[in-house]
Order: sequence, then C-alpha cells, then structure tokens
Amino acid sequence: MRFDLQDRLDRLAARRPWLAWALRVQRRGGELHGNTMASAITLIAFISLFPLLLLAIAVIGFISSSSSNYAHHAVEQLGLTGSAAQTVTTAISTAQKSRRVASVIGILGLLWAGLGLAGVLATTYNTVWRVTGRGVKDRLYGLAWLAGMGVLLAAAFGAAALVELLPGALAPVGIIVGVSANTVAFVWTSWILPNRRVALRYILPAAVVGGVGFEVLTLVGGLVVPRLVQRSSELYGTLGVVFGVLAWMLILGRLIVHVAVIEVLGWESDHGTARESVEHRSEMS
Repeated sequence: MRFDLQDRLDRLAARRPWLAWALRVQRRGGELHGNTMASAITLIAFISLFPLLLLAIAVIGFISSSSSNYAHHAVEQLGLTGSAAQTVTTAISTAQKSRRVASVIGILGLLWAGLGLAGVLATTYNTVWRVTGRGVKDRLYGLAWLAGMGVLLAAAFGAAALVELLPGALAPVGIIVGVSANTVAFVWTSWILPNRRVALRYILPAAVVGGVGFEVLTLVGGLVVPRLVQRSSELYGTLGVVFGVLAWMLILGRLIVHVAVIEVLGWESDHGTARESVEHRSEMS
C-alpha cells in the first residue's frame, strides 16, 4: 500500500511541478532525519517557555497588583476550566508576591534557554547544509542572534500595536506586517547562525516560505490551540495544556527544518547537489 501510494504521488508530481518540489523538500528532510531535528527544536523551545513564563508572571504581577479582577478576566480569556483555571489563578496570585524575584530569574533563565535555542537552530542549519559548527564561537553568534531577535520582537510588537489602531477594513495589513516580521526573523537566523555564507537570493525565498508558514501557524493556533487547551484541560488538567503547546511547537520545528532544506535545494539548483562540505565558503553565488 505504501509503495502504491508513493507511485501515485510520483506520477502526480510529474504533472504538478509544485507537488514535485514539495516532495523533494519532504524527502530531503527525511534523509536528514528532519523529525529528530524538529523534536530537538521543540524540546528546547518548550524549555525556553519556562523563563519566558517567569518574565510574563513578573509583568503580570506588576499589572495585576493594581486590579483585583485580573485573574478572573485572564481565565475567561484563555477559556480554561477546572484545575487548569485554578493553576492560572494561583500563578497570578503568586506573581503579585514574587514579581521582583521572578523578573531577575526570568531574565537569566531566558538568556540561558535562548542560547540553547540558538545552538539547536545552528545545528539544524549546519546539518542540512552539511557543515560543521564553529565550536565556542557559536556562543558569541548565539548572543548576537538573541540581541537581534530582541530588537525584531520589539519592532514587531510596536508595529502590531499600531495596526490595532487601524480600522477593521484594514485588518489584512496586520497579516502583511506579521509575515514581513517573520520573514526578517528567518533571514536573520539563517544569516548569522549557520557556519556558511550564501547569497541573499538563496535565503530570502526560504525565509518568505517560513514567514508565511509561521503566520499561518499563528492564525490557526490562535483559533485551534485555545479550544484544544480547553478540551484537554477538562480531561487531563494542566497536562492537557502541555500537550496542546507541544503539538504546536512540533509543527513549528518541522517548518524550520523545511525552511533550511528549501535553502539548500535552491542553492543546488544552481550549483548541483551539495554533497560536499560548504564549510568556510565566503560566497556561493
């Protein structure tokens, strides 16, 4: 049955160039154990949530200290019930008491987790491009990546705030801004983290795919994940929330792997199959 399906896909791909291209991306990802790399990205990204949550708790603590109904409104907005709702309420109450300590620990933890995320992203790109890492220097590049991502996130949040002030008829502008911000983030990641240099014309198409894909994940996640979390929390409590978040992050991890593969396939279309190492090449144009 599997070979029959594969044969049908191959015949269909012969008449549909876009499908042939998608199958090439999928197969190359499979050859490079893309599922394993996506799982590693998911794990590190999930760990990064904890210091990020500490920072969020610290911010919530400062905000909620001036509003007695903040916890109730937060639970309603998230659509939580049962033990998950109680957990959020307790967390907000605790945040009001430990906001200063949480902010310090959150910043340090986010720096540590961010470097770990930069490391696994660099390893993913290096693996797809078949190059080795830089060793200790990767830490410095990781710090630079974090700083750049911080600036991009601040700019994206500022742009999103301005978009919220626009009339409802201009709502698509928000999607354009989101895709643009996501694309720049993918370009920045691909430019600084991997141990190779390629022309922007090979990075940009893949980054656009990543930017659009991430925006779709964000929009779909905004609709599906809260419902999934609500249903899971009713059945499994707080553990259900974890399942929902992990499922979304795993799809994101696969997207990142595919973006790196698209880069390589674009380069190979001009230079031939990149089976040899491209380490330390200053430019491949």
